[in-house]
Amino acid sequence: MDPVIIVGAGPVGLALSLALAAQAVPSVVLDEGTGKDEYRPARTAVLRPDTAAFVERLGGAAAVRDEGARWDGWRSMRRKQLVRHIAFAGVENARDSEVRPSGDVRGGEAWRGVRGEEAAPLDDMAGGGPGGGPGGEDGPVSPLHLPQHALTRALRAAIASLPARDLVQVVTDSRLDALEQDASGVTAHTRGPGSTWWRGSYLVGCDGARSTVRKLLGIRFPGRTAVERHAVAMLRTELPWPGEGVLHRQPPWRGGGDEVTARPLPDGGWRLDWLLPPRGELVTPDALVWRIRETLTGWCDDTPVYELIDTGVYTLHHRLARRWRVDRAFLAGDAAHLLGALGTQGLDEGLRDAENLAWKLALTWHQGQGPSDALLDSYQAERRTAVAARLRAADQSLPVLRGGGGLRSYLRGGSRGHDALLTDGHVGRGPLGAPPSYPLSPLAPVEAEGHVAVGTAFGAPVADVQVTAPDGTAGRLRDRLGQGLLVVLVAPGTGVWDRRHWRTAGVMPRLAEAVEGLPLRGELLVTEAYPGAPAHTVLLVRPDGHLAAAFAGVRPVELHAAADAIRGGAVGEPTDPGDPCDDASDDEAQALRTEHRDEAAKVT
Repeated sequence: MDPVIIVGAGPVGLALSLALAAQAVPSVVLDEGTGKDEYRPARTAVLRPDTAAFVERLGGAAAVRDEGARWDGWRSMRRKQLVRHIAFAGVENARDSEVRPSGDVRGGEAWRGVRGEEAAPLDDMAGGGPGGGPGGEDGPVSPLHLPQHALTRALRAAIASLPARDLVQVVTDSRLDALEQDASGVTAHTRGPGSTWWRGSYLVGCDGARSTVRKLLGIRFPGRTAVERHAVAMLRTELPWPGEGVLHRQPPWRGGGDEVTARPLPDGGWRLDWLLPPRGELVTPDALVWRIRETLTGWCDDTPVYELIDTGVYTLHHRLARRWRVDRAFLAGDAAHLLGALGTQGLDEGLRDAENLAWKLALTWHQGQGPSDALLDSYQAERRTAVAARLRAADQSLPVLRGGGGLRSYLRGGSRGHDALLTDGHVGRGPLGAPPSYPLSPLAPVEAEGHVAVGTAFGAPVADVQVTAPDGTAGRLRDRLGQGLLVVLVAPGTGVWDRRHWRTAGVMPRLAEAVEGLPLRGELLVTEAYPGAPAHTVLLVRPDGHLAAAFAGVRPVELHAAADAIRGGAVGEPTDPGDPCDDASDDEAQALRTEHRDEAAKVT
């Protein structure tokens, strides 16, 4: 088949090309620029643990390791109130932990505390915990903060180092000006020094807020303009909270405005953001330097030595494209959505678009026609719904947080709700920040007899537990994503077994045979434990890391049916003439199921 045409060589377009290459799908990336990314330290991105892991799998580990900084905590402050230290995840026995003073900060005494469900007012502000915090269900992992140009540079380097160089072709100085679709592919025309026509199997517009692809497809892009406006400065200095993010509401000094945030970067770098009136006067260089000095003095009692690296002013808009798919053409990233108020992260969502779409395009590309239409339709159904929920949450919160009152009529907890809402998006929690789930996905398998509930809801991202492959290779679950289904057996005790024995013991041979017979490529893994999952549970994980199903024991028929649903195939009741229970009497069937459970017990 023809390659996939990707329009736009920003982080989302480059990430999509690498995700397709990992599944042996070639792509052509049309870059209207020169291929050299502008050095803008003040233009940074915050990646959640799931999207940071996605970047690492694509080959961007160097950017994550060398260019990014993870926050140790998030500090929320208000004028005339105690300074609050907010941990990213709960601490064992947190209810019994003390809250102690830890020094003075201008505007009030500083207090440090750990998260505890009964340790108000810290409890409703801390991140972490099952299903909602930055660490997800498997422990505390804070967001990653890095310059966007460093991310783009790392993705370009990953493309250059691909073993098969023809899998990704980046064409610079190529601006799209026409596209045509037919039953078998897409034809695109670019103008520039190498003006030409390109032929592709599919086309994805990752070309930003002013997307040419979206305009050529005639897709409306409604929403709100100038939702928030910020002045930004990137500088090197020492602040009282090394390694912590800072959110200060209504600081008492002049020029602080309604809100100022600070996020750490490597090598003593910080990004400071001041919330500005949506429509106000221009921020001059002198005015911005004055803001910097006033803010640093307010936090440090005296202006510390600092090095100003970069500045800027940016305006945030909230928009959502009406359609994300038109036949063989798709939208992703800023071409499909704009968001960013209250700490929500547009690039985060764009990378999730790429991860969601890549495996669906790859499966369709390799298998050709068939159930692929339902599979490709699910991209819009899942991703547009998730981003719409994020925008809706921000839309509902903005009047409460920026309107100057009325909080108690909207939220329980009075002023404490302000802190919770303001920090949700920054630390990756709740409707504003938590990784999305797809509980109503059209690819969701129908509920079967063997389904069992675990600590992760169906459609939600799986916990990043330690897993082992049958060949003995060990690693994290997230490291195995992206190239097919994952079938994970929860088998306590296997970590101490000689793998030469447990690979052929108990239910393993039967489960391996079931995985071999799936309609999609699958990989069998074993884990010692999974949150909320009893022993011998079998988890079915999608290529993008979302839990599709969990079964009590080895159930080949139901496992096959669930995999078929994931690829957009049949979603009816699972039946298989070859199932040994189908032609047996009730007593015989029960005896067979008992035998299977006995086999499962042998694993431990």
